Order: sequence, then C-alpha cells, then structure tokens
Amino acid sequence: MTDKSLIGHPLGTFSVDVEKGRLRFFAKATGQNDPIYTDEAAAKAAGHKALPMPPTFLFCLAGEGVDRVSLLKMLNWDLGRILHAEQSFTYHKMAYAGDVLTFETRISDIYEKKGGALQFMVQETRVTNQDGEHIADVRCSLVQR
Repeated sequence: MTDKSLIGHPLGTFSVDVEKGRLRFFAKATGQNDPIYTDEAAAKAAGHKALPMPPTFLFCLAGEGVDRVSLLKMLNWDLGRILHAEQSFTYHKMAYAGDVLTFETRISDIYEKKGGALQFMVQETRVTNQDGEHIADVRCSLVQR
C-alpha cells in the first residue's frame, strides 16, 4: 500500500509560456477543426484576444513541471506497472497564446481497489495566469496494477 501520509504533499510549482505554435500543433494533432484554434484572425473575429487554448492542452503543460522519476520513487511505484487512469478539467477562465500560466500541483488522494491489487494516486493542479486569475483545476489519476 502506498503511504497515505503523502496526501496533501506538494509536487511543485512552475510557470510556462503558452506559445501559439504549440497551440496550433496541438489543435491539429487532436482534430480541432474550428479555425479559432489555428487562425489568429478567426480567433479575434470570434471575440478572443488571441488564439485560445484548446481543451485538454492544460494536461500537456501540467505534466511538464512534475518530476515523474522522483514522484514514482516517493510513491515506491514501478514505472512498468503504471497506467493513466483518468483526467478532468474545471475551467474558470479562458487561457490564450501569450499567457504565462503557473501550475501548483499536490497529491490529493491515495487509495486502493480490489484488495490492494490496484493502487491509485490522484493529483490536483491549480492553474493561474500572469495576472493571478484562476484559470482552471486539473485532476489526474494514475494507477499501479
């Protein structure tokens, strides 16, 4: 069983620039057909200040600042037995190309199922922009089988 005393443990805070090239690439890679995600003129015509961040792009950014090797060592988990269980997003405000987002992540839960055959770790990340505005909350679960 993973140590439940790790619940609440901070996993770090970091900031990242939201670059329009990365937004365009992600939008195309995920099949976003709406031109507001790739064409600045279309985004502005739709009332956005710049290219908006496509849904789920926060998951990519949130993963950049967490030291996965240290996290797995702390949990005493084996990389070969880990699966991504789920993710969810609660959006509070739009994020755009040119924003600087800050991610603050912590372990929010640790539990098991099937008599310990499956161990879960849930991490939650609060995302704010350069103005301190609350952009979103990202929740991600990993499972060790």
